[in-house]
Amino acid sequence: MRLNVIERRPEGGETGLPVVFLHGLFGRARNLGFLQRQVSRTRRTLALDLRSHGESPHGRLDYPAMVGDVMETLGAYDALPAILIGHSMGGKVAMVMALQHPERVGGLLVGDMAPARTGHGQGVLGEAMLHLHFPPSLDRQEATELLQTIAPRREVRDLILQNVRLGDAPGWEIGLREIVDSMANIENWPYMPEGHVYDGPTLFVRGENSPYVGPEHLAVMGRLFPNYRLETMAGVGHWLHAEDPRRFSELMMTFLAGI
Repeated sequence: MRLNVIERRPEGGETGLPVVFLHGLFGRARNLGFLQRQVSRTRRTLALDLRSHGESPHGRLDYPAMVGDVMETLGAYDALPAILIGHSMGGKVAMVMALQHPERVGGLLVGDMAPARTGHGQGVLGEAMLHLHFPPSLDRQEATELLQTIAPRREVRDLILQNVRLGDAPGWEIGLREIVDSMANIENWPYMPEGHVYDGPTLFVRGENSPYVGPEHLAVMGRLFPNYRLETMAGVGHWLHAEDPRRFSELMMTFLAGI
């Protein structure tokens, strides 16, 4: 499946490998625009809408299929090998791609996700979104108030608001049915045969207040990504790049400077 891409290039000459941004569940490519703009001053960058998200085609989600989408899309853009930066679900896509196609990945940065099964209420949110009743018409303020009933936390509400079609006949722009039906796959970690290792430069960045990367994950992180480094961002949760974009950007730019 060919994915929707937002591409940015530096005004001067490009340096190094292209950098690819992969968003999390219920996100889209433009969520990572601040980070993409930082990197695109010197490097070619591509931010992708993963399947059933943003403006990409809809389909059931599992990590091998999503990796196939990313490989096909980057191949069409002549953007391989690349450095991958992924948050949450996008981090899992990036990790699986690095393990399955290490020769195509020049570096890996994973935002608040471990190579393990996770499950922290996103299935409940997805079902609530699926059963949300939309009125005949909707503006942005009304949509914000409507979403408060299922997403009281502002950062979550702002994330899912971008997926609402406003105006007359409002509804979801994303493939919500496909996402909800695939939630078990999204929260899981796919089977990885023995010997699949990515030994390229790898940075995991976790939020201090997030449950997604814990001490129980460090051993498998070290086994699959032997050259990994872990940074913890103080005072933030799972949406670390949105809660403290400048600190995340500092960590990202330092990591890229070493590749």
